[in-house]
Amino acid sequence: MNSKLTLKLNKKTIENAKRYARKHNQSLSALVENYFNLISERELAGEIDISPAVRELSGILKIDEKLDPGKEYKKHLMEKYG
Repeated sequence: MNSKLTLKLNKKTIENAKRYARKHNQSLSALVENYFNLISERELAGEIDISPAVRELSGILKIDEKLDPGKEYKKHLMEKYG
């Protein structure tokens, strides 16, 4: 079942989206729906976008494999809020 959705977007963005939709023989609604479905599928699949800065920093820190992250976080909260 389809429902109506109202979006407020920059006029230039709307014009560009309409042009893109026309070029690809899609309605603007179909374009938006396909985008929302895509990001939902990626989230469910565990795919996330990582910025180049975060990707570059990934792996710099070495973590002791014996540590339990949940236990360490609980310890941190106890020290902070005590």
